[in-house]
Amino acid sequence: MNAQRAQEIASSPIMANVTYNGDSIYIEHVDKQNGIATIHSLDEPNNKQSVSVTSLNEQ
Repeated sequence: MNAQRAQEIASSPIMANVTYNGDSIYIEHVDKQNGIATIHSLDEPNNKQSVSVTSLNEQ
């Protein structure tokens, strides 16, 4: 995924089906300049992590 698409998903009121390493995640924030997204697993909302947007997959 690219940073622009990740930002669109993060800004959308409609939940998109996005995965990181096979796990369904929620994109909280996107740093478009650095290509980094702050995400959390749908199962663990308190476990936030920063990952490259290129490692995210839209289903």
